[in-house]
Amino acid sequence: MWNSATRFLRIVLTVLRYRLDTFIPIKLLPWYLKYTLGIVLTIGRKGAERNRGERLRLALESLGPIFVKFGQILSTRRDLLPDDVADELARLQDRVPPFSGDLAVAIIEKDLNAKIDDIFDEFDRTPLASASIAQVHTAKLKTGEHVVAKVIRPKIEKTIRQDIQLLYMLARFVAKTSTDGRRLRPVEVVQDYEYTILDELDLAKEAANTGLLQRNFTDSDLLYVPNIYWDYSRRNVMVMERISGIPVADIPALREHNVNMKVLAERGVEIFFTQVFSHSFFHADMHPGNIFVDPSNPERPKYIAIDCAIMGSLDDADKNYLARNLLAFFKRDYRMVAELHVESGWVPKGTPVHAFESAIRSVCEPMFAKPLKEISFGQVLLGLFQTARRFNMEVQPQLVLLEKTLLNIEGLGRQLYPDLDLWVTAKPFLERWMSEQVGPRRLLDEVKKQAPDWAGQLPQIPNLVFSTLTHLSHQEARIAEQTEALENIRKEMRRSRRNQPFKLLGLLALGGAWITTDNIALGHLAQADMLSLALFLGGIYLLVLKP
Repeated sequence: MWNSATRFLRIVLTVLRYRLDTFIPIKLLPWYLKYTLGIVLTIGRKGAERNRGERLRLALESLGPIFVKFGQILSTRRDLLPDDVADELARLQDRVPPFSGDLAVAIIEKDLNAKIDDIFDEFDRTPLASASIAQVHTAKLKTGEHVVAKVIRPKIEKTIRQDIQLLYMLARFVAKTSTDGRRLRPVEVVQDYEYTILDELDLAKEAANTGLLQRNFTDSDLLYVPNIYWDYSRRNVMVMERISGIPVADIPALREHNVNMKVLAERGVEIFFTQVFSHSFFHADMHPGNIFVDPSNPERPKYIAIDCAIMGSLDDADKNYLARNLLAFFKRDYRMVAELHVESGWVPKGTPVHAFESAIRSVCEPMFAKPLKEISFGQVLLGLFQTARRFNMEVQPQLVLLEKTLLNIEGLGRQLYPDLDLWVTAKPFLERWMSEQVGPRRLLDEVKKQAPDWAGQLPQIPNLVFSTLTHLSHQEARIAEQTEALENIRKEMRRSRRNQPFKLLGLLALGGAWITTDNIALGHLAQADMLSLALFLGGIYLLVLKP
């Protein structure tokens, strides 16, 4: 409790120091808070000289790695943030001091239930790299393989959960006091962050993600994913193959190895679209620190990917939506783009398509004033999402991850090869994928997919056929009975229609009997009484006795 209070006080002082009050709607605060802030904001008057994005970035850096991580994730939500703030947050870097190598050894021994010397022939207690969630040590297994051991920071989960609760408190305050705050959905942003960062704390999940990505690119010359040593991987420890490659951002080293930069950039785009459309499973944290290059074949360089903690996936509907939208945009068919949003249910069904189409055109058409190779794929998506939000579209989390990854890939690709034209690579890929969704190939793929289920059901077919035929035979008998009953009803109705005139005469006869006399007692018959009796008896016969 005391730690939480101390942490909260530090956050408040940081807010004041960096004048983050510009993000707080002070006019909506109670008078006593306004008065208090008016006094204490002099602490941060010097900080007000910087722009708001820079002040926010510096504040997050001063609060430590958990808030830095939050800012990094927040920077990907360009559908929610002003550009100046998002650009500054994108500059956040993890500069985290390493924790003790002896402490890392203790965590490994506890998780693997074995002494460090029984696991490794060599273990370097000085970390190779250190980040906000974990750090990495080089080692050598007893079997001779050179590996790296990734170890979660001690007590980091407790710190993360405390900070997340404080973030929730701040988010609810902003959402409650500010119209803009509600539009930015701060509580949902914190929820996304909580889900992402807690997933990163489980190295068993990262190992599983790495294994799947590796299987997807088995025997591929595009991407290499290092092996996981499952016997030495748990929640807090993951041991994997040590890779050797050039960091993708080290362009001088790549040029020194005569790597074909155009091919390298295009292959990065191909890897992205292969993951998204062919595998429906993509690496969603492909910043330069997680990507290396194998230069052994400089004309066909191969990528190496690590750190699979954050992965994204798209279902068939998402992929279909994305591919059709991008192709429609490429053809400037904004009507189709608008209709696709409505059909998908991502904007309300009552959205006026013509108004939505006009809004999309106003955002996208100016992009075509530039050469095609200069059009940003990521900015296209961003423009579509931002426009759709004006029509109450809720941006899907998987598409936010996709947008973030695409922006990373695009930026990296153009850093490697400034003349990279993503459309040249992407358009044929998208068209090929769309063509594969219909036609014989799609049918054959579905047959292959369903064949195991059909094979399992095949032995049951004779019993099903016999049961169906028996049911049909009984059904024929019931149909015959129902047909006969219907025919009897029709006959009765026809007979009833033929007798309608007689029924009418019967009613008239009874009416006549009632008019001519009100006394038909048989002991006092008069002439009028005889007529009345005759009419009465005739009416009874026509109404009741005549069939």
